[in-house]
Amino acid sequence: MNIYVGNLSFEASAENLRQAFEAFGQVSSVSIVKDKYSGQPRGFGFVEMPDQARGQAAIENLNGKELLGRQMNVNEARPRTDQGRFGRQGGYGGQWGYGDRRPY
Repeated sequence: MNIYVGNLSFEASAENLRQAFEAFGQVSSVSIVKDKYSGQPRGFGFVEMPDQARGQAAIENLNGKELLGRQMNVNEARPRTDQGRFGRQGGYGGQWGYGDRRPY
C-alpha cells in the first residue's frame, strides 16, 4: 500500500517517518520529495507498507497527528497521472501554438 504524507515539517527525515509508521507494521520504503533545483524538502512524502490492513490502520491513526510540530495529512496515495508539468495542453503553447499571433 502506497501512502501519501503531507504537511510535513521541513526538518522531517525519512527516518522520522519510518519510525512513526513502523508502529503499525513493516515499512518497505520511505521517500521525502525534494525540490529538484534547491534540494529542499517540499513538505510531503510517501511511505510504502506491504500489508494493506496495517497500512489502513496507520492512515487512520496518523492522519492529523503531530510530527515535529506539524499535523500530518495522511491518506492513500492516488496513482500518478503522466500529464507532465503543464497538464493536458502540453508545452508552453496551450491554445496558441508557438509563433501564432493572438487576435487582439
